[in-house]
Amino acid sequence: MQRTCWVFGLAATLLLVCDVRADETIAYNRDVRSILADNCFACHGPDSAARKADLRLDQREAAIEMGALAPGNPDESELIARITSDDPDVRMPPATTHKTVTPQQVEILKRWIASGAEYQPHWSFIAPVRPAVPSVNDAAWPRNPIDRFVLAR
Repeated sequence: MQRTCWVFGLAATLLLVCDVRADETIAYNRDVRSILADNCFACHGPDSAARKADLRLDQREAAIEMGALAPGNPDESELIARITSDDPDVRMPPATTHKTVTPQQVEILKRWIASGAEYQPHWSFIAPVRPAVPSVNDAAWPRNPIDRFVLAR
């Protein structure tokens, strides 16, 4: 019983952490890359031998040039049209892949395209930036900077 509660508690925590709020900005590395990697990159990614329709979704310029992305306008983006299509001959990813893009993922992709469809380099190529230590109301409680982050949350 105790183990079951722990597992459900962990699952609920992960769902809360992984959920993107409506007021939160969409980041390519955090929110979008995994959706595209799971559902699209096998056929439209860096592997030229497996690439279909000469479409690369792993490169922004190539995706825009092919009409898959229309930054600022998700309704004009072929990516959105394909992943939301009811026509099985048009819908992506194809049924043969046994992959689907969830409604939450579609919403994330729409918001990302609406905000300009900016790509980011892989996280390993981005230098880490130390966040500013937040100010807190009870300055006597924290013993170190990590406590300030916990208390501010």
